[in-house]
Amino acid sequence: MEHEKPGTQRPAGRVEWAVVPSVIGPLLLAATDRGLVSVVFHADERVRQRALERLAAALGGELVESASGRLAEPIRQLAAYFDGGLRSFDVKLDWTLVTGFHRQVLRELADGVPYGSVVGYGDLARRVGQPAAAQAVGAAMGSNPLPLVVPCHRVVGSDGGIGGFGGGLETKRRLLALEGVLPEPLF
Repeated sequence: MEHEKPGTQRPAGRVEWAVVPSVIGPLLLAATDRGLVSVVFHADERVRQRALERLAAALGGELVESASGRLAEPIRQLAAYFDGGLRSFDVKLDWTLVTGFHRQVLRELADGVPYGSVVGYGDLARRVGQPAAAQAVGAAMGSNPLPLVVPCHRVVGSDGGIGGFGGGLETKRRLLALEGVLPEPLF
């Protein structure tokens, strides 16, 4: 994955967004000229409206609905992921919505935890040089603006539990089953 250089914050300009279907429900995707900036789960009308308001406030750009242009490749790659044909995303990411420790943790997650594997909160904290920061890693997962592409569903508890997930535990179970970490649900 390509990463934006630190310190390159500027107004987003035009922000393209679209809602796309998936096996885990509708996803809202948004992209700036720097790359994919947001993925939102369960993007029904209410969720979509709140997400778009937050994006407008955070990015200051014009929001334009469009499934082509900047979002064509992320949409193609997500479809291939859900079909089982893609194990690693290769799209430009815009890290504008996350900073500091959270950005450091999410970059490590994106680059260092491959498809079909999991990592504990504490282990991820150690990887970024902050071994006592497991709870802060959990907070970083909760603030991840790019779930799926930056795979916070692959972060699990040290007790063997699957941990929390902003998209809901059933969504996390389905994603881990898709990647072969958990058995497929019976129904």
